[in-house]
Amino acid sequence: MIDGGEAIRKLALNVARYTGLAPLARPFVGGIGAILMLHRVTATPEKPDSVNRHLNISPNFLDAMIADMKAGGYAFVSMDEAIERIKAGGKGGRFATITADDAYRDNLTEALPVLEKHGAPITIYVAPGLIDGTADLWWDVVEDIVNASDSLTLATSNGPVLIACKTPARKHQAIARLHTYFTTEVREEDLRTVLRELASANGIDVDASRRRTLMNWDEIRTIAAHPLVTIGAHTINHSNLKRLSEAGARHEIGAVKDMLGAELGAEPRHFAYPYGYASAAGCREVGFARDAGYASAVTTRHGVLRAEHAGFPHALPRLSVNGRYQSLAHIRTMLSGVTTPLANAGKMVVTI
Repeated sequence: MIDGGEAIRKLALNVARYTGLAPLARPFVGGIGAILMLHRVTATPEKPDSVNRHLNISPNFLDAMIADMKAGGYAFVSMDEAIERIKAGGKGGRFATITADDAYRDNLTEALPVLEKHGAPITIYVAPGLIDGTADLWWDVVEDIVNASDSLTLATSNGPVLIACKTPARKHQAIARLHTYFTTEVREEDLRTVLRELASANGIDVDASRRRTLMNWDEIRTIAAHPLVTIGAHTINHSNLKRLSEAGARHEIGAVKDMLGAELGAEPRHFAYPYGYASAAGCREVGFARDAGYASAVTTRHGVLRAEHAGFPHALPRLSVNGRYQSLAHIRTMLSGVTTPLANAGKMVVTI
């Protein structure tokens, strides 16, 4: 997905890195640990220059990052243990837990061998609709539509809008425009229908990307049985919960437990808000996740963990391990804690 906070994070990272602020600040703002957020882990991305390339890191970088963090004193733990360590105020020393959203197949084929090498647990958040095909990887489909077209026509409240996308620059603008269109102008309940109509009009197979890149249920069952792997919930349909009614949001958060339990034999204890930014998850959604009985819920808000997060287990921040800037220096800077207030208007304890 196009990440609106990326420019801010890059600026914060570079300011902290080049001023030498990070190592000086770490003893004071480094917190007790971190939840790392991944999506794809592959050495051979299908579209290496994609607008969505930030969703991918290489297995070699994952390997180097874990080794570097272990050398720096971090213990890699499961999400269950991470919650216990948060409750204990981090008394067991600095820790990290790895999470991955959406259940991409390369989590099994390319990331898991790296995790096995290091004995590093991972929590994979699954949206059953994406696996079944009742929901779409619309951010990938949008890019496929734009790349296959010279122009597009969008149906908006102000009438049809023609979007030019013949040149590379125009395509980039068109993808950004469609991202805004699907996240703010099309109702969440209508997203699938509108996307499929647009894809059909431009000769794109909506299901191709999902089938190619996501695990199927057999593969999810295989990875779920691994001792390093925890399966968490990511709503039923990867929905922007804040754009749904109370009943709709509660259903997406609660009913997914039964669905995953039926497929995998155990209900998930942990949850990730799809998108996870301010316009997708807020206090209402935190309450719904708590009411549904999850032990934890994670956002995409940028931040390290602090002892105070013991009071906010359903609004935990994560550090994005981002494919656009795979750098151990950047990871060290984020882990120092200095970028947490820089990216959050001075807030040290990042929740909702």
